[in-house]
Amino acid sequence: MAQETAPTQPACTGVDHTITRVFALLGKRWTGLVVAVLGSGPGHFAEVRRAIPGISERMLSDRLTELAEAGLVLREVDEGPPLRVRYRLTESGAALGPAMAELRSWAERYLPPPGTSC
Repeated sequence: MAQETAPTQPACTGVDHTITRVFALLGKRWTGLVVAVLGSGPGHFAEVRRAIPGISERMLSDRLTELAEAGLVLREVDEGPPLRVRYRLTESGAALGPAMAELRSWAERYLPPPGTSC
């Protein structure tokens, strides 16, 4: 009697360089939350910080700087007095909206709510 063999699976391939670039930026702690908060509209630094519990001023400043350097966030200075800085998503930052909505839907469907077991 001939023994059946399981179909061979392709070997794992290397990760796509584009996805690597995406997660190098958006995979950092707090970055996705900053994008999500600004996705609902522009905000001053203090407003963004209040919207993200647990983020320090230094970390928020670092993330906003990185996102601005990547072209996803625009820093606008409101001439005072008092002088205030407002942040908003650029066109490319706002283009993340559908992806963020999909991630939200996926999480609602597949991730257990906080404080519950799998």
